[in-house]
Amino acid sequence: MKDHVTMNASPTSVDRRKFLKTAGVAVAAATGSLAMRHAAAQESSKMLRKAVKIGMVRQGKTLKEKFQLVKDLGYDGIELNSPNRLDPDEVLRARDDVGLAIPGVVDSVHWRDTLSHQDAAVRAKGLAGLKQALRDAKLYGASTVLLVPAVVNQDVSYDQAYERSQLEIRKALPLAEELGVGIAVENVWNHFLLSPLEEARYLDEFDSPSIGAHFDVGNVVAFGWPEQWIRILGKRILKLDIKEYSRKIQNEQGMYKGFSAKLGDGDVNWSAVMQALREVGYQGWATAEVAGGGRKRLQDIAQRMDRCFAA
Repeated sequence: MKDHVTMNASPTSVDRRKFLKTAGVAVAAATGSLAMRHAAAQESSKMLRKAVKIGMVRQGKTLKEKFQLVKDLGYDGIELNSPNRLDPDEVLRARDDVGLAIPGVVDSVHWRDTLSHQDAAVRAKGLAGLKQALRDAKLYGASTVLLVPAVVNQDVSYDQAYERSQLEIRKALPLAEELGVGIAVENVWNHFLLSPLEEARYLDEFDSPSIGAHFDVGNVVAFGWPEQWIRILGKRILKLDIKEYSRKIQNEQGMYKGFSAKLGDGDVNWSAVMQALREVGYQGWATAEVAGGGRKRLQDIAQRMDRCFAA
């Protein structure tokens, strides 16, 4: 009886070997998992370069101070708006002194002076704004201008928006080609280009390498799945906008409230998004388009972007 108790009180050498083997497998698995996550983070850092919109930066009195803050927090670039009232020399000094890229420019009049408006004079203003944005982009060293191409509403039918916007954009394409700056059409809640198949067709009809897509990941979640859009748009994607969306918040609080979810806390399947980006061979800029703030807020956004990209 004494021997029986002793045997059950301590493992045999076989039990010890089994235990150590099992423990070793667990440690190896955990180490492998960490290595895989580290590798994924390294891969995503090579695939995607982080940027913010200038309007998100709520700290810093001068442009240079804002640029420096963004740089210090680990971002690679910042997008500006145009047409604007900025001093071009100040912009270039801030860019060069800080060493922060300006990868893209956002057309600042495309919601007001729409290229689909029923008034030809308004469309002309929109075209002038787009051309100015292209010139500013060239000056800043940016490679694209983000454009909302049209707005469908009670006064502008879908077919009118399609035809008018293409006509106006074609007038700007020679300048875009001359400057080497792409026109990047964004998918937004404008009741237009409601599917990736249609956006692909719309872009292809220009038959120009100077126009493509500025794909906003979060903007399609209420109606579809961003990874599907990415695979269909493929090489047409020139830039990315990064935001989150929650269908749960949408159902509880309303459509636009869905965007209040923080990056990584909504319904974007970031693992699927990253896989789709790898499949289409996308490498380039990914710009946050969320509510901004000061240092603490911008740092949190940068960290969340890193976690999403490493998914």
